[in-house]
Amino acid sequence: MSGVVHLAAVDLGASSGRVMVGHVGPARLELTEAHRFPNEPVRVGGTLHWDILALWRGVLDGLRTAGPVTSIGVDSWAVDYGLLDTSGALLGNPVHYRDTRTDGIPERVTKQLGAGRLYATTGLQQLPFNTLYQLVAAAGTPQLDTAARLLLIPDLIAYWLTGEVGAEVTNASTTQLYDVHRRDWAVDLMVDAGIRTDLFPPLREPGIRIGPALADLGLPGEPEVVAVGSHDTASAVVGVPAAGDHFAYISCGTWSLVGVELDAPVLTEASRLANFTNESGVDGTIRYLRNVMGLWLLQESLRTWGTLDLPDLLNRAAGEPAFRSVVDPDDSTFLPPGDMPTRIADACRRAGEPVPAGPAATVRCILDSLALAHRRAVRQAQQLSGRHVDAVHIVGGGARNNLLCQLTADACGIPVLAGPVEATALGNILVQARAAGAIDGDLAALRAVLRQTQRIVRYEPRGDEATWRAAETRMGG
Repeated sequence: MSGVVHLAAVDLGASSGRVMVGHVGPARLELTEAHRFPNEPVRVGGTLHWDILALWRGVLDGLRTAGPVTSIGVDSWAVDYGLLDTSGALLGNPVHYRDTRTDGIPERVTKQLGAGRLYATTGLQQLPFNTLYQLVAAAGTPQLDTAARLLLIPDLIAYWLTGEVGAEVTNASTTQLYDVHRRDWAVDLMVDAGIRTDLFPPLREPGIRIGPALADLGLPGEPEVVAVGSHDTASAVVGVPAAGDHFAYISCGTWSLVGVELDAPVLTEASRLANFTNESGVDGTIRYLRNVMGLWLLQESLRTWGTLDLPDLLNRAAGEPAFRSVVDPDDSTFLPPGDMPTRIADACRRAGEPVPAGPAATVRCILDSLALAHRRAVRQAQQLSGRHVDAVHIVGGGARNNLLCQLTADACGIPVLAGPVEATALGNILVQARAAGAIDGDLAALRAVLRQTQRIVRYEPRGDEATWRAAETRMGG
């Protein structure tokens, strides 16, 4: 295909959604933002929901603003789902993964099915909001009892765009209901957990054409919808501009997804105990990674403080003493929304750490602690997988945070390459571009395009290893 193709990436994040248009041609890969819209959860009757219809309206507004495109790809966060009745109608707003309905459920399910069996089958990190636990928590509810289909969030949007039902594998692999060996639904596990197997649609691979957009949506042109890495991290990893195999990635936003890209899962007992996950990636790869709580701690702190200016706060945080206070970002007390600075102060008191004195000191505590968590995860990923790492790529919103990038380079003791910020949308666009014939080749070829067209900032490590090791010990590493 000659000339420039225009492709739309629908990228739904935990705090906002957007529609980005990719312009792809010879030596060209550019993004423009067509529309950005908020993603604000709603609490009703004590349950935290996603406002999925508001998101759908934002998607349609963005696609109409985008103008004629060849195709559309959809990615979003993982694990959450919508339920459809026999007519295809949605049965209520999807429940938010930060809702408390799964409290106590993982322990019960693990006791019933066995932690070893769960990991050997799915390779999944034990997180309290995995789809498996959400479905067990929803057992006996009228919605689940009457549902005909379950669609993960990006598959639900694709269904509304095309009328076609399916489940893209990279997101399916995050449910803890997917067999990482067979690359298919883990039917026996579903049965033993008391989950109906008929809820789950056929699986589809990234790059598959799902179908044309429905005519009554009024979208310009006649775009096709193409399956991409519909888990946003899967698209973000495609968007890592690495050369060769010896790299770690940190997809850094609300969560920090820290890991390496492999050809096969790591299912050892040591890997299970370290809480590493094996998720499917584009082109049959494995995203071997660990979820770290990420910039959620900073985002919730800013929400609590209200009017503080983030660039000024980061500048002041850079002048604060290093390692005065550290916390473990993965402490479960930080998971729910709410007053984060108070919870950080309480965690410091419990650990015998100095309580941060004011917002700048709190931000420095958060960023020091995140850098330490990144260090721990990068080193564990290498040890457990046997894959040596020469550089760490930080992509996503965290690539804008100069202080965090430098601290991560210092903590890991190897260079950090920051950017692109829009790795998720770029990965989404690259898979579509290949399906459209605008780009040829494997993941290495796609990443070469990124290196030729995107801005990447290099941070060299500095500082003293002994200091980082001591701080890591205080954090509990």
